[in-house]
Amino acid sequence: MHKGGHGVSEIVEEKLHEKMKKIRLLILDVDGVMTDGKIIIDDAGNEVKHFNVRDGHGIKMIMRHGIDVVLLTGRRSKVVEHRAKDLGITEVHQGVHDKLSIFEAILRSRSLRYENIAFVGDDIVDVPVLKRAGFSVAVADAAEHVKKCVDYITHNSGGAGAVREVCEMILEAQDKWGDIVTRYEL
Repeated sequence: MHKGGHGVSEIVEEKLHEKMKKIRLLILDVDGVMTDGKIIIDDAGNEVKHFNVRDGHGIKMIMRHGIDVVLLTGRRSKVVEHRAKDLGITEVHQGVHDKLSIFEAILRSRSLRYENIAFVGDDIVDVPVLKRAGFSVAVADAAEHVKKCVDYITHNSGGAGAVREVCEMILEAQDKWGDIVTRYEL
């Protein structure tokens, strides 16, 4: 496991780089990855979640550069549907208790291999998928057990830039980040 930039050998860094070059699909858990994991429910029973705008921009950039994004979450929420629509994410799996079976179905439906998938998770229910994904990532504030079985641990916590961090890393590994930066520089 590698926590970005903390005295990691060049060999480990190169292995991660090679894994990220093969990514064609990014699958994200939602609560604790795209959000800080907090769920606010008002008196009327309406649910509110906080999403990070930079994470959203990272998702848009990675999708613009040919890597699709899928949401795979254990909870079911209208808020997630709205956020996915806002970002242009067309495949969303909610209320999933067996994430591995859905993960396998996604691979089959898209004719992809494990090595083509990056998965970002934060809790023990994500472990079976993390163990199979070509590039497995835990957010900085993930459960300790989860951190022990991933390729990379983000600097940023869930809902606070972790998704953006992963998107940038993949885009950099695939030599696409420079084009993005150039687009915004004058």
